[in-house]
Amino acid sequence: MAKKKPKRFLLRLAGRRMWVQAAFLLAWLDPLMLRMHGICSPVFHCHSCPAATFACPIGVLANFGAIHVFPFLALGVLAATGALLGAFVCGWLCPFGFLQDLIGKIPVRKFTLPAWVGYFRYVVLIGLVLAVPYWFGKENNPYYFCSLCPAGALEGAMPEIAKKAIAGEAYEWPSELKLSIVGVLLVSMLFVWRPWCTLFCPLGAFYSLCNAFSFFYVRVDQNKCTQCNVCKSQCGFGAGPVQRASDLRCIGCLDCTTCKAVGVSSVFERSSNGSGGSTDPAPQLVALSPPKSSTSESEGD
Repeated sequence: MAKKKPKRFLLRLAGRRMWVQAAFLLAWLDPLMLRMHGICSPVFHCHSCPAATFACPIGVLANFGAIHVFPFLALGVLAATGALLGAFVCGWLCPFGFLQDLIGKIPVRKFTLPAWVGYFRYVVLIGLVLAVPYWFGKENNPYYFCSLCPAGALEGAMPEIAKKAIAGEAYEWPSELKLSIVGVLLVSMLFVWRPWCTLFCPLGAFYSLCNAFSFFYVRVDQNKCTQCNVCKSQCGFGAGPVQRASDLRCIGCLDCTTCKAVGVSSVFERSSNGSGGSTDPAPQLVALSPPKSSTSESEGD
């Protein structure tokens, strides 16, 4: 009976994920008017937003790259958060992910993108966030990441335009390229689950790498897994966790925990004898790849 309680808790928690996202949104939207832009948040949220509490880590990385200064604080925040939570940040804390989830709730047929398109996020991270600012700076650079960022347009430019329009002041629209990116992205949210996270998000690219070693992670118990693919059918990406959620698309949303073999573990459950002196062996992890002639046990994490 005790073993069933954590599972029921996970299912209840997964069902309330959007409430958790909404609660964190209040923290990122500065309800107490505490403008702390000298500190990075661990999520994708433009600091140009009139209600942004913290700085955007991607904006900080790009800006510091442009002035050739190493961003110790930003990388420290990202490393600590990634080591603790991995891509749970994307599924539970990120306001831009929350926007995509809300639009994705509109009942329109969704299309699943192939797994390989997710590698383009690393092109964005290495190219637009790191290399382009470092080599070409940010002034008059149309390919500087913040010049293209849809979060900057939605959270920074649009509120400012609305404010000036109400006051009767002159305002300037974002570039046509930036508006086109926002428009295409908003429409694609109707037909693809989290298209920004899937294709472009440089922060999600970083956190997805942390899934392989984060303190908390989604696991599949080989002792219970029957290769029924229930977890894949529940996954918005059509993937499901692979071993300890090492699939680079996993955002830790916990929708797949409807399968009895999927749960959440911590690093304390890695040892062969379990944690806390327990004599029960730790659950073996299984890779959810298409079965071949026989199913082989994957190596433990």
